Amino acid sequence: MLKDKVALVTGAASGIGRAVALVWAREGARVVVSDIHEEQGQETAALVRELGSEALFVRADAGVAADNEALVAQTLRNFGRLDAACNNAGIGGVSAPTADYPLDAWDDVLRINLSGVFYGCKYQIAAMLQTGGGSIINMASILGAAGFANAPAYTAAKHGVLGLTKAAALEYSAKGVRVNAVGPGFIHTPMISGLEQDPATHAALLAAHPIGRLGQPEEIAELVAWLASDRASFVTGAYYPVDGGYLAR
Repeated sequence: MLKDKVALVTGAASGIGRAVALVWAREGARVVVSDIHEEQGQETAALVRELGSEALFVRADAGVAADNEALVAQTLRNFGRLDAACNNAGIGGVSAPTADYPLDAWDDVLRINLSGVFYGCKYQIAAMLQTGGGSIINMASILGAAGFANAPAYTAAKHGVLGLTKAAALEYSAKGVRVNAVGPGFIHTPMISGLEQDPATHAALLAAHPIGRLGQPEEIAELVAWLASDRASFVTGAYYPVDGGYLAR
C-alpha cells in the first residue's frame, strides 16, 4: 500500500506515533521517525528496520519551527522526497478549569499541539509540492469535535487542528497534497496511563465508549496508513474519528 513511499511521523517514540511508524513499515514505506525522546525514538527506528524497511531517526521538537524545517530538510537529504507525514506529537497538559488554568501550561499545549501541527504542515507541504504531492495526516482527537471539562487548552488546540486541516486542504488539494485529520478516542498510550490507574476514572472512560473498551494504538495507525496511501486518493479536508462510538452519544 505504501511501497517505496517516504513517510514521516512525529511523536514516534511511543504510543500512536510508534504504531504509525510500524504499520507504515509493514506496508513498505521508508520511515522517518521523530521525537524529542532520543532513546525511545531510536528504538522505534530499530523496530522499523526489523520489519525490513529503511528508517531514519531525527530528534526534533514539534513545537519549534526551526526543528520542523530541519526535520523535513534531513528527510529530503536522506531520501530525496517526502510522500506522507503524520503530525502526531502532542501533550495532554494539566487538568484545571479555564479560570484557573496556568498560563505556562496553556502556552505549552498550544505550542506543541497546534503550532507544532502548523509548523509541520508548513514545511511538509513545501517539500511535497516539489515532487508532485503527498498526504498529510494531522492527529486531532475526539476533543476536536467535543468539549471536555478541565482541559481547555487541549480542547482548543485540537479544535484548531481541524480548522487548520480544512484550510490547508482547500489550499493544496488541487496541487496534489491531501490533508486530513484523525480523531482518536481514549487510547491505551503513556499519555493516559495515569487516568487508567484510578479505578473510578478508568470505569468512567470505559463507559464513555459504547464499544466497551479503550482503543489500541494500532487501530489508529491502520487508518493513518490508509489515508497516506493512494487508496484514499479522493479523500481530503476530512476528519475521521476512531473513537469506539464516543461521539455518537
